[in-house]
Amino acid sequence: MKHLYQLVGLIITAMMSSSLSAGDTLTDPDTALTMLNKQNEQFEQQVIKVSERVFTAVGFHGANTSMVVGDDGVVIIDTLLGPASAQNAYDALRQHSDLPVKAIIYTHSHPDHIGGASVFAAASKPDVYASHGFGVAANISKAVNPIILERGIRQFGRKLPPAERTNRGLAPANTIDNDRGKGFLAPTIRIPESGLKTTIAGVDFEFQMGPGETDDAMFIWLPAENVLFTGDNFYQAFPNLYAIRGTPYRNVMDWSNSVASMVGLNAEHLVPGHTMPIAGAENVKAALEGYSDAIRSVYEQTVAGINMGKGPDQIAHEVELSVNLDEKPYLTQFYGTVPHAVRAIYAGLVGWFDGNPVNLNRFAPEDEAKRMAALAGGAGALMAQMQSALDAQDYQWALELADHLRWLDDVDQASVRSARIVALRALAAREYNAPNRNYYLSYANELEAGALDQRWR
Repeated sequence: MKHLYQLVGLIITAMMSSSLSAGDTLTDPDTALTMLNKQNEQFEQQVIKVSERVFTAVGFHGANTSMVVGDDGVVIIDTLLGPASAQNAYDALRQHSDLPVKAIIYTHSHPDHIGGASVFAAASKPDVYASHGFGVAANISKAVNPIILERGIRQFGRKLPPAERTNRGLAPANTIDNDRGKGFLAPTIRIPESGLKTTIAGVDFEFQMGPGETDDAMFIWLPAENVLFTGDNFYQAFPNLYAIRGTPYRNVMDWSNSVASMVGLNAEHLVPGHTMPIAGAENVKAALEGYSDAIRSVYEQTVAGINMGKGPDQIAHEVELSVNLDEKPYLTQFYGTVPHAVRAIYAGLVGWFDGNPVNLNRFAPEDEAKRMAALAGGAGALMAQMQSALDAQDYQWALELADHLRWLDDVDQASVRSARIVALRALAAREYNAPNRNYYLSYANELEAGALDQRWR
């Protein structure tokens, strides 16, 4: 067993170009790949002995599952996505205890934490604990399920070929997903909003509500063991305050406050919903304080920008983490990003309109593309500008020009498609934010395969 449950020493600042802002997750291709490969250490498959009674299985799927060994039974905290991954983790955990399962606890209702429960309950009838509001983790209208599924596949790189896979930011690239949710068991005990203190299998448990990444989240505290289970309110990557697959507004101040409330527990061990546990009271305190402060800082800077009349794109390019936070390995933007968070906070607080009257009645994309071409001196001139951007490795600008050109009938759309693919792959190679990288590559592959309509997608 490898004892890797300390803060991973990613020397990010030495690897990254000093010219990049805190919100910029693009660097040179070799550095991006090195960083992502280093992050893979966070999901190396193993069982970690967190304390005398607590064992955590990491890397058996995207999330973690833990076993608390009591006097006459064990308690399972979170159960992975489906029965196959849960069985693999359970077999490994069973090397440390063969006592019957007395209870299962869901920290929240994301599918990768609840789908394998039946495996742990196969030989007993355990109580299943969840928060009083359990079941609202996704909180996405079923009306948009088709596009959310499509974008989620891209975000997580689920269809990428092996050569293009790195990881998912807080999970390994390769997981067993074909039995999603087939082992879910409905909660039998709901934790009230005020929380609960109880004893299960001779072990004292404290349940506290902690809305954050999800509204139904709670965290679990074992006072005798000095172990804190944070669920998805903490993991070793900048938090996903907005997911590019599509999510309603996540109340980021609730998230910051929930993490801050954990600090006072003075935990010796922290078990996150994803990535490696953290050991040592000072390390745990620093990580929780830094996480809460980072979320709060992004929120406060965004609100200040809003009240100055700035739009979301401008604010997204201005908000930065302070140096003392930006250099923390558990805040590296492997999963969430500062710019994505800014735009989500903006939309969540004031909606789509940025206050600029030019945006009240913008031209349709096709009309704007024609006007852009005319301004450039014709569609051919605009094509030449796109090619010049590619030649200069100005890939974002090339992609933006191609986004206009895809609406024009008097250009070679095969060439535009090829340019988009080149730009997307080049941006992906330079991207160390895993969801961004996966999305670029997935989109490029779909364009290459002819799976996307050139104009509508």
